Amino acid sequence: MYGWIWRHLPGNAWVKAFLSLMLVVAVVYVLFQYVFPWAEPLLPFNDVTVDNQ
Repeated sequence: MYGWIWRHLPGNAWVKAFLSLMLVVAVVYVLFQYVFPWAEPLLPFNDVTVDNQ
């Protein structure tokens, strides 16, 4: 998959490296801004099994 992306990016190696970095930044941004907040209520991290006595 990474090879396919690398081959389809325009420019020389420096331009491809910069564009690859921008793609990674964009994916991380989308994950933190949209995907993780959407999925957080669906995950069982707040289901605590220890009772306070």
